Amino acid sequence: MKNIDSYTHVRGESLFVDDMILRQDALFGLVFDSPKAHGKILSVDYSNAEAVEGVIKIFTYRDIVGENQIGGIIPDEPLWAEDEVHFCGQPIAFIVAESDAIAKKARVLIEIEIEELQVITTAKEAKEKGSFINAPRSFNLGDSQKSFASCDYVFEGEIFSNGQEHLYLETQGCYVEPKENGNIKITSSTQGPTQVQKTAAKVLGIPMHKIEVDVIRLGGGFGGKEDQATPWAVMAAVAVQHLNRPVKFMLNRHDDLRMTGKRHPYESTFKIGLTKDLKIKAFEVEFLQNSGAAADLSPAIAERTLFHATNSYFVPNVKTTVYSCKTNLPPNTAFRGFGGPQGMFVIESAIAKAADELNIDKKEIQEANLLEENDEFSYGQIATEVQAKKSWFDAKEKFELEKLEKDIVDFNTDNQLFKKGISLMPIAFGISFTNTPMNHARALIHIYQDGSVGVSTGAVEMGQSVNTKMLQIASEVLGISSEKVKLESTNTTRVANTSPSAASSTADLNGKAVEMACNSLLERLIKVASNITASKDKSITFKDDCVFTGDKKSNITWNEVIAEAMLQRIALTENAHYATPIIHFDKSKEKGHPFAYHVYGTAITTVTVDCLRGVYEVDAVKIVHDFGKSMNIGIDIGQVEGALAQGIGWMTLEEIAYNKDGRLLSNALSTYKIPDVFSAAKIVEVLPLETDGHELAIKKSKAVGEPPLMYGIGSYFAIQNAVKAFNKNYKPTYHSPFTPEKVLMGLYEK
Repeated sequence: MKNIDSYTHVRGESLFVDDMILRQDALFGLVFDSPKAHGKILSVDYSNAEAVEGVIKIFTYRDIVGENQIGGIIPDEPLWAEDEVHFCGQPIAFIVAESDAIAKKARVLIEIEIEELQVITTAKEAKEKGSFINAPRSFNLGDSQKSFASCDYVFEGEIFSNGQEHLYLETQGCYVEPKENGNIKITSSTQGPTQVQKTAAKVLGIPMHKIEVDVIRLGGGFGGKEDQATPWAVMAAVAVQHLNRPVKFMLNRHDDLRMTGKRHPYESTFKIGLTKDLKIKAFEVEFLQNSGAAADLSPAIAERTLFHATNSYFVPNVKTTVYSCKTNLPPNTAFRGFGGPQGMFVIESAIAKAADELNIDKKEIQEANLLEENDEFSYGQIATEVQAKKSWFDAKEKFELEKLEKDIVDFNTDNQLFKKGISLMPIAFGISFTNTPMNHARALIHIYQDGSVGVSTGAVEMGQSVNTKMLQIASEVLGISSEKVKLESTNTTRVANTSPSAASSTADLNGKAVEMACNSLLERLIKVASNITASKDKSITFKDDCVFTGDKKSNITWNEVIAEAMLQRIALTENAHYATPIIHFDKSKEKGHPFAYHVYGTAITTVTVDCLRGVYEVDAVKIVHDFGKSMNIGIDIGQVEGALAQGIGWMTLEEIAYNKDGRLLSNALSTYKIPDVFSAAKIVEVLPLETDGHELAIKKSKAVGEPPLMYGIGSYFAIQNAVKAFNKNYKPTYHSPFTPEKVLMGLYEK
C-alpha cells in the first residue's frame, strides 16, 4: 500500500495547522523572549507596545489562573518567566494582536532591564559548578574496576558529540478556539496531544475534559514536537481563556531556531579494556549531557543513553554513568534516537581509538564482540532473537566487503589528492518507551451503515506514514478494500490519555490496538454472516469485500453483512486497549527487561575526501537491516533512507554553536548546514535481513523510525579513515560533527 498522503502532499493539498480557515475574529500571537541567557528581571516596560494600534493584550505570568508550570518529568520550567531568566529565548510575555505584523511591531517596542548573572554553556562547566537537573544514574554489569587489572590493553579518551536542530519543515504552531461553556479546542502541531491537554488544563486551572486537542498531521517532528510543542499551544490557550476569541500562533523560522531545544550535546570520557584476542573485557563511560536550563525530557534521554552505551556488543564488565547538566541554553529535548546515538558514538569511538593504538582495523574489534544469543545487557535484559552477527556477516558477504576494501586501497594508491575511506556500523536498538507505563495505546473503530470504516488512534502522522500502516491493518483484518477505510485526525476526545508518537513505538502500540478492535468487530460479524450463509462460524472469513466460506467466495458482500448487523442491533463500534506485555524495569536496581525487542543491522559506508579542500562525498551506504517481516517495505525503506541522511548530517555537517553569553550563533540556514541533495549518499542500498520477525511487533513488522539514524555514525569513521590514508600524522580527536573545516585541519595536522 502506498502512503495515503502522497497524492495530496505532492499537490500541496494536505492540511496542516497553518492551512486552517480562521474565524473572522481570530487574533495572532507572538512571544517576547529573553535577550539574555541568565539574569534577574529588574523591569519590563510594555507601555509603548500596548499603545500600538491593533495590540489587544500582552499576557505574562500574572494572567495565569492555574499554575505557571509546564515541566513534565520535573516541574522546573515556567510557562512565562517571573523574576529570573535562564536562557536566551525564554518566553517572558505573549503579545496578542490583530495581525502578525502588528505583533512584530509591538515586540521591538518592549523595553526590558536585566541584571546579568553567570552564564554556563557547557556540560563540563556545569559539572564543575555542581549544576545538575537531577541525580546521576549508573548501569553496572560485572566488576569493571577489577577487570581492567587483567586486561592486556587499556585505553582512555574524551568524546564530544554536538547537538542537532530538528528543522522540521513545519515550524511549531497552533490554532486555539473558544467553544461554549468555557471549553477550548486546540489544534496543535504536536507529537503529544495528551501532554498539551494535560499541561493546558494545569495552567488554565480547568479540568482536562474542557480541553480538546486535535492533530491533523505534522510537517515533521523528529522528537522536537514531543514536549516542546506544548508551551506555544498553552500560551494561546491562556489568551483564549481571557479574550474568548480564537488565537493563532505559528513561530517563524528564526524564533523557532532561537527558542527551542535541540538534540543534547554530550561530553564524555571513556576507559576500555581488551584481551589479546580483542575481546572487550571492561568498559566505563561518564556521560555529561548538556540538558539546558530545564529538565524537559533530559532524564529520560539520559536513561536511553545508558541503555545503548554498548551498542551491539557484549561487554561482561560495564559501568556507565550519566549526569544531566543544567546550563543556560534552551532546554534540550527529544530527537530521533533519544540519547541512543550519543551512547553509540562513544563506544564506536572507543573501539576506533583502541584499533588505532593497536594498529589494526576497527572492524576486527567490532566483529570479535558482537552480541550472541542469551548475552546480558548492562541493564539486565537477556538478548534473544539476536541478529547482530547475521546482519554483520550478511553485509560483508552480500556487499562483497573484501572487494570494496581492495578497490579503496587501489584508489588511494593511485590518487594523491583524493582519498577514500570505509567503515562498518552495526546497530542494536531497543524498542519501547523506557518508562514502562507509557507503553499503551487505544483505538476506536466505527463501522458505518454503508460499510465504510472510521479509525481513530493515538498515533500522530508526521511523515512516517503511520496512518497508512493503521489503514492497512484495518483493511487487512476486516478483509475490505482500503478505499472503505478513513483515518481520522488524532483527537483527545475520541482517544484519550495517549502516549506521544515517539520511541519508534507508535505503529506497534496503536497498530496492535487497531488489530484488537477489528478482531472484536470481526467476531460479531462472522456470527451474522454465519446465520446468513448457514455456515459454521469457523469457516467464515472476509476477503475482498465479500464473505468466504472456507476457500469458496459466497455471493454475500461485506455491505450486506453490515446491513444485517444493523437490523440485528449488533454493535458496530469497538474500543480496544493494548499494553505491551513482558516489559518491566526497576529503577531502584537499574535492572529489568525494558524493551519488547531489539532492531539490528549493519551499514557499510564508503566516502571520498578531497584532500586539497577538506570537502567529502558519501559514495555509498550499503545496509542490511532487520525489518522483521515488513508489512510495508516501501515505507520502511523510505524511513531507513531518511533516518540515514539525518544521521549523516548530525555526524558531518550540522554544527550547533552558542557564544559564551549563551546566544545562538547558528541561528539561520546560512549558518546552520543540513544535508541537501548534494550531501546525500550517492548510492543507498538497503537489503532486508531474512528473519521471522517478532511477536510483539505489529504483524511481526519491526519498528523502523529511529534505529537507522545510527547508521549515519559510520560516515564519521569512514571520513576519518580517508584522512588517515592521506596524513599518517593525523591523530583522531572524536569530536563531532566532522565538518569540512575539521577535516581540512586533520589532513594537514603535523
